Amino acid sequence: MTTALVLTGGGARVAYQVGVLKGIASILPRTVYNPFPIITGTSAGAINAMSIAGRPGPFRLRVRKLETIWSNLHAEDIYRTDFRGVSANTLRILTSLFGTNQSGKSVSFLDNSPLRQLLNNYVKFKHLETAIENRELQGIAITAINYTSGRSVTFYQGQDGLEDWSRARREGISTDIGIEHLMASAAIPSLFPAVEIDGNYYGDGALRQLKPISPALHLGAKKIVTIGVSHHTSTDSSKNQPPPSIAGIIGHMLNSAFTDAMESDLETLHSINKLASALHSTQHSDTDLTPFSPIDVLSIAPSESINKIASQYLKELPRSLRLLLTSMSGGGDSGETSAASYLLFEPSFCTHLIKLGYRDAMDQSMRIRAFFDH
Repeated sequence: MTTALVLTGGGARVAYQVGVLKGIASILPRTVYNPFPIITGTSAGAINAMSIAGRPGPFRLRVRKLETIWSNLHAEDIYRTDFRGVSANTLRILTSLFGTNQSGKSVSFLDNSPLRQLLNNYVKFKHLETAIENRELQGIAITAINYTSGRSVTFYQGQDGLEDWSRARREGISTDIGIEHLMASAAIPSLFPAVEIDGNYYGDGALRQLKPISPALHLGAKKIVTIGVSHHTSTDSSKNQPPPSIAGIIGHMLNSAFTDAMESDLETLHSINKLASALHSTQHSDTDLTPFSPIDVLSIAPSESINKIASQYLKELPRSLRLLLTSMSGGGDSGETSAASYLLFEPSFCTHLIKLGYRDAMDQSMRIRAFFDH
C-alpha cells in the first residue's frame, strides 16, 4: 500500500523531523530506496519535504545530507540578522499599519532572502520530474495560503491521473513546483514576506490548513506517517497570571497554526478509521457497502517540551532578534521562549532537536518496523 510522509510546519522546530527521519532510515533496511512515494509538507515542513523529494540518491543518504544542513544552520542562513535589516523591516511594517507603505512590496519583520539562496542551492527542483517519471514518486505537495481568497492551496506535482480538488476553504492545484511555491509555504505571517505567484500573494500554509492530512489522501495515500513538533502536555490553568505579552500572543498564534490543525485532523481520522473498521467487520463477504477503508497512521511527536529546550538556547539568538522579542515580551516571559523556538535556527538548538527526534524514533522502532512490515 502507498505510504505518505506528512510534515507539519514549525520554523526551527522542524529540525526534530530530521531526527525522526534519521531514525526511520536507520531502522529500515539499507535496500529501501524511498519508503515514501507520496510526500507532503507545509511551511518549514515543506522545506524538509522538498529536501527529501528534490534530491537523488538512497533515502539514508538524502536524510544524512539533510541532517548536515540543519546541524550547521545559522539564523543568518534563513533571514537577515543585522540591525539595519531588522530595524528597517520593523519600521516598514509599523508604518504600513497607518497606510503609508508606498514600496509596493510585501512587508514583514524579517527579510528571508538568505533562505531563498540556500534552497536554490540545495533543492534540485528538476529532480522531481525525474523521480515521477521513474515511478519513485507518486506525488509531492506543499501547501500555502492565498491571501486574496483566504483559501488553503496545495500545489502538487505527480503521476498522470491525479486530479485537482476543491473543498471548503481549500483546493489542490497541479503545477511544476519551484522555489516560489516553497518560499510561499514557509512565509510565516508578519515575520516573513508574502510571495507572489500568478498575480496572487501567498503565505505560510499552516495559517489556514484545516486538514493537513487531506493532500496525502488526495494523492492516493493508504498509509500515513506524520511527524509533529509539539509535545503533548496538560494545560496550565492556574489563575492570577499576568496578562499575556505581544510575544506571548505571537507564540500562541504560532502554536495554534502549526500544531492544532494536525492534532484535530488526526482525531478525525482515528474516528473515521473506527467507523470504517466497524463497517468492514459487519458487512457480508459478497457485498461492498463501505466506500472507504481504514488509513493506517503512524504519528510521532516530541517526547519533551520544545519550549523548555529552547529556553536553554535563547542567548544564541542574534542580538537584534533578542532585543525585538524582549521588547514585545515586556522583559521576558514564556511567550518569548515559545516565539523564539520558531526562529532559533542555530546549530546547538537544531542538533538537540535532531537527537531528540532520533531517540524518539528508536524508542518506537518496533512500531516503525511493524508499520513498514519489516
